[in-house]
Amino acid sequence: MSENTGNTERLPGRNRRRFPGISSRAYEHPADRSALVALRKLSGFDTVFKTLSGLLPERSLRLLFLSDSVRVSDQQFAHLNDMLRDACYILDLEKVPAMYVTQNPQPQAMCIGLDEPIIVMTTGLVELLDEEETRAVIGHEVGHALSGHAVYRTVLLFLTSIAVKVAWIPLGNVAIMALVAALREWFRKSELSADRAGLLVGQDLAASMRGLMKIAGGNHLHEMNVDAFLAQAEEYEAGGDLRDSVLKILNVLPRSHPFTTVRAAELRAWAESRDYQRLMDGHYAKREDDANTSVSDSFKESAGHYRDSVKASKDPLMGLVRDLAGGAGDLGGKLRDFAGGGTRRANGAEDGPPKP
Repeated sequence: MSENTGNTERLPGRNRRRFPGISSRAYEHPADRSALVALRKLSGFDTVFKTLSGLLPERSLRLLFLSDSVRVSDQQFAHLNDMLRDACYILDLEKVPAMYVTQNPQPQAMCIGLDEPIIVMTTGLVELLDEEETRAVIGHEVGHALSGHAVYRTVLLFLTSIAVKVAWIPLGNVAIMALVAALREWFRKSELSADRAGLLVGQDLAASMRGLMKIAGGNHLHEMNVDAFLAQAEEYEAGGDLRDSVLKILNVLPRSHPFTTVRAAELRAWAESRDYQRLMDGHYAKREDDANTSVSDSFKESAGHYRDSVKASKDPLMGLVRDLAGGAGDLGGKLRDFAGGGTRRANGAEDGPPKP
């Protein structure tokens, strides 16, 4: 894979860089990247998914936003239009997507559309964020457009609609829902990729962190602290026992987005990585080389990421997985603790002295 070396450009009047010809592979999460590379290699997948897109609610949503929302332009929400064009310039996205602001108190944004992506922001989000936080969010959505993440959303809509129609067929529905679960996992990873794109556009980690905190806790920054917020992510991963690990899985399965504290921790880790520094120094994958990317290499990288994640994880279930892989001898005791903990507490016994 060839890389662009050292030709990042500084934006006039701003201390931010742009990335000519950057491939979305440069910032994508390994699991997200492997799925996208595989989809791009499928013969005729563009035609199939574009056809599906025309049959699904996405087409209706496009008309709905055009008719009942405010389209961002030089005349309407001009400051958002400037940030949108700026984000496309930094990530070298030639065609600026249409963007709409829609009345909704929930702070949300999304990017839909395969052929011509559109970006939608709610008034709740516009009113919640300051300029640099908004810049990161718009960069996030432009990252979705550059990566082609609408493929996931389109297939999810398609499979979900099928699952409803064949719910009376037990095995057929189970198979489809298994695919839906896998696509949701990819989609959650795509959100981590888009967070990285938002950081590349804003190039202000503090603003990205503030935005995620506000999405979680509202417009009360004076009551929040980044370090404490990130500590929640660490406590979430490492805390509890095997029962909590199972509950975490059940909680996240129906979600399209990772939990907000997890997103913040993941983004900070990437911002502190060598990959991010190399990218900011001008060494990144080029779009012109996307067609030559190896599917097997991408899947190996994804598998390696998951393997490393399991090794580094502090989650009790991941610890059990490591023990199984290593042939640990005390698995029976750990499983007995898992099964018996609830009974002990129900009988009034405690696992140990009360914690402060």
